[in-house]
Amino acid sequence: MAASLRELRERNRSVRATQKITRAMELIAASRITKAQAAARATLPYTRELNRAVTAVATYSDIDHPLTTECPNPKRSAILVITSDRGLAGAYSSNVIKMAERLTQTLLAEGREVVTYMAGRKGIAYYEFRGRKLEATWSGFSDKPTYAHSDEMADVLISRFLTDVEDGGVDEIQVVYTRFASMLVQEPRVRRVLPLQVVRGEASHELRPTYEFEPDAETVLDQLLPLYVRNRIHFYLMQTAASELASKQKAMKAATDNAQQLIETLTRQANQARQAKITQEITEIVGGASALTKE
Repeated sequence: MAASLRELRERNRSVRATQKITRAMELIAASRITKAQAAARATLPYTRELNRAVTAVATYSDIDHPLTTECPNPKRSAILVITSDRGLAGAYSSNVIKMAERLTQTLLAEGREVVTYMAGRKGIAYYEFRGRKLEATWSGFSDKPTYAHSDEMADVLISRFLTDVEDGGVDEIQVVYTRFASMLVQEPRVRRVLPLQVVRGEASHELRPTYEFEPDAETVLDQLLPLYVRNRIHFYLMQTAASELASKQKAMKAATDNAQQLIETLTRQANQARQAKITQEITEIVGGASALTKE
């Protein structure tokens, strides 16, 4: 009984120490989410104006740009999967990987070859453990991406897209990322980045602005579309960063709550064991006294 009581107390101390760690990690994730959301909001004005510029050029010109021209019979597709670098974030990375697996199976069923790009150590480890080929990988910035990271990734994807399929290029590029809907909801999503889907406005009788492109619409598109793709990649990275931190906060809060429940259970068991030990000692004393009295 004494050994059991000692084990319960040691386990209680161990759980309390773990609870302090999970609580600290929860608070750190909560503070970093605020910064991630502020960084994402700071990019919105540039994103809106860039989207407006791309839409205007694509709508009011008749240029068939390579980045907006769809292949009627795509043969090879590229997938960029964005996961996390660290664990302790619940099912965050596994949900993204499952979504990427479903997308891969769908594309293969359509007769397409799939080329996979991976961002985040969790996804890289998952594919490498299973011996799957990764065309290119990026890691080390999942919770704090910068424009330099998104530019590097976008340049690789654009270069691959502009290469002929016969020479190893791809017909389309899709991104699997996690959308930050709220602190409680983070949704894995699939979005096609290339070729761009330009939504043209419906015909109406309203007066429309007259655009003049200098030097010409094709040159303007050559400059705008790569910027647009880089901005999309950066937006997805910012969304996944906020989602990762929110998932980590939820996971650490759940771990802290579970630790508290376990501490209460262990404390109750330790009290019961201590009471049982005291009762046993009293019984032994009473029995010994009774034996001496009889003698």
